[in-house]
Amino acid sequence: MEQPLVTIYLTDWCPYCSRALRLLQQKGVSVREIDVEAVPGAREEMVERSGRSSVPQIFIGDEHIGGCDELHALEAAGGLDSKLHNGALNT
Repeated sequence: MEQPLVTIYLTDWCPYCSRALRLLQQKGVSVREIDVEAVPGAREEMVERSGRSSVPQIFIGDEHIGGCDELHALEAAGGLDSKLHNGALNT
């Protein structure tokens, strides 16, 4: 199965953004990074999609996961791999 697109809205100076991005990269998934300070209109898009103004905001496909804490909680609960790989084997 095809992996869902993972999008993370972030800034380059945010430690929580770096932590979330590092976990996603360790999972071996492709991540679309959108810097809300560098891309015109990106912060507004993030707020519209998530209802939140803080970074990071993480989406797996169209599903809003939340921020860094929610991402790590999902991983700790054992649910991140299934969302990232959409039921595919993680090889």
